[in-house]
Amino acid sequence: MATPNYGYEKRQKELAKKKKKEEKLKHKADRKVGEGAEGEVPDDNDAAQSPEPGAEGPVTS
Repeated sequence: MATPNYGYEKRQKELAKKKKKEEKLKHKADRKVGEGAEGEVPDDNDAAQSPEPGAEGPVTS
């Protein structure tokens, strides 16, 4: 009867953990990038719509 190759099993388990961790980090980074882009859009629109105090528009002489 063949003996179990524990080293191989351990390596496969480590590779599976590493792959899962990398995928998780990638998804986390994608979410972070997506939130940053969505969060900036309303801020830019709000700044464009409301004028700064003291600014009355173009000055004509």
